[in-house]
Amino acid sequence: MSDEPRWVQRFRAPNVPVLRWARDAPDRAVYTTNVSGAVQVHTWDRAADTHHQLTDRPSGTTLAVISRDGTEVWWFADTAGDERGGWMRQPFDGSAPAVPATPALGPAWPVGLVLGRTAPAVGLSTEEGVTVRVGDALLYSSRTDASVGALSADETLVAIEHSEYADARHRAVRVLRVADGGTVGELVDEHGLRVMDFAPDGSRLLLVRDRDDRPGPLIWDPVTGVEHEPAVDLPGEVFADWYPDGNALLLRHRHHARDELYRHDLATGELTRLDTPRGTIMAATVRPDGVVEYRWSSAGHAPMVRRLDGTVVLESAAPGSVPLTDAWVGDVHALIARPDGPGPHPTVFLLHGGPDAQDLDQFHPGRAAFVDAGYCVIHVNYRGSLGYGTAWRDALIGRPGLPELEDTAAVCDWAVAEGIADPARCVIGGASWGGYLTLLGLGTQPERWAAGLAIVPIGDVVGLWEDEMEPVREYDQALFGGPPHEIPEVWARSSPITYVEHVRVPVLITVGENDPRCPARQVDNYVARLDALGKAYELHRFDAGHGSVVLADRIADQRRELDFLARHL
Repeated sequence: MSDEPRWVQRFRAPNVPVLRWARDAPDRAVYTTNVSGAVQVHTWDRAADTHHQLTDRPSGTTLAVISRDGTEVWWFADTAGDERGGWMRQPFDGSAPAVPATPALGPAWPVGLVLGRTAPAVGLSTEEGVTVRVGDALLYSSRTDASVGALSADETLVAIEHSEYADARHRAVRVLRVADGGTVGELVDEHGLRVMDFAPDGSRLLLVRDRDDRPGPLIWDPVTGVEHEPAVDLPGEVFADWYPDGNALLLRHRHHARDELYRHDLATGELTRLDTPRGTIMAATVRPDGVVEYRWSSAGHAPMVRRLDGTVVLESAAPGSVPLTDAWVGDVHALIARPDGPGPHPTVFLLHGGPDAQDLDQFHPGRAAFVDAGYCVIHVNYRGSLGYGTAWRDALIGRPGLPELEDTAAVCDWAVAEGIADPARCVIGGASWGGYLTLLGLGTQPERWAAGLAIVPIGDVVGLWEDEMEPVREYDQALFGGPPHEIPEVWARSSPITYVEHVRVPVLITVGENDPRCPARQVDNYVARLDALGKAYELHRFDAGHGSVVLADRIADQRRELDFLARHL
């Protein structure tokens, strides 16, 4: 590996996974990693320090859940990345082949799974709607978007999120009795609710609710109706999990693209900051003995799983990269990775997907590859991003694509004025929603960009709506304000294909043949218009879904992007 470029070494280094351990057997964990060349499901017996690879599927396997007693693992089998299929179950140690876990239910998209001691709670979505079953009993069905949230410790209650009263972006929570499917309680909030988990004992349910323009924890008992909102006076977003005794919460606080951890005592209200390095914490958990473990990385340092006392549980061997610096352009937060040497630099504006996501101070092999090649990389947490309040997140409802590009343009102008970015060599790029913004930006801001990198993008939003998987279609309808046949002008205003005649620079387009989120046909519609207009583009198709999890594919994709920019800048 040492003979290869550093950027290739970063991709080749096995990723450090998020560990999901068994509730009743905490020395047993399941995880996914690319150590075999594609992301596959593995198990780890920490007491014996033995690892087993359970899956070896050509296109990889990304979803896995371990049973409470640690004896078996359920993993999801789709077809070449199309995200549609069924759950398989297999012994923890791989001593027997996997068998279908729900053979009578047929192929579907997974919308939540919790493995109880006696029965699983399974959520599945098809074109006909969503079903939630516990064991063989059908407890819930709906034509609208919904998912399984949590199963109580005694397995008498199941919590679901649903969109019966609003839309897929603003869900309500209903708690059902497992015995008969009857409703125990329901909570509705105009900003939406997210289920975290039931308390280790009893019926208290931990939720995330938006209050004062920011998400924070809420404890609700659906049996008594009592709500308790912990007094957590922290800016930004706060997500929570239970301590094993149910008397405290582990809080993950995200503010300005970085994370920190706190312990909140529910009896006293005391809030204690836990010592963690500066960067991003993608997951944190409290083990039964009270030890906190968390997965951490920063732009400069590859991921690791750590404990609060500094003990490293797992660590990546990937070479480091440059740190990020912060910039504020008005209310827009940008993160900047600069190459060696004075500016102005050729600059890649690498836009995140989602749109309800955000760029973070975390390790990013793709970003590092561009920096190694001499490019400055700028991330823009545009309106629509998470982390900056609900008003910021919801600012693009009814006009998606346009606020994001206005914010990106403002940061671009600032970077040029500061001597950071070369105005003649500014590139717009991204994957998924970032790929959508790339194609939309090339058509609506043609004078600004020297090239585009559109990875699994959206080129025709109406074609997207017609072909995309059902759960994502409902989300997009909420984002646009309705389906395209009701508000065609809104969809046309935000569609890259509307502006394709204005594109003036070359664009690299990468398409997944089995992509259920940004399906291939709508990209083909856009490419056909480029062809008809004689526009310059390069098209790469791959046999997977919404991005490949095969290591060789990821390296080839990054090399293709670097080569494209070298030729066209």
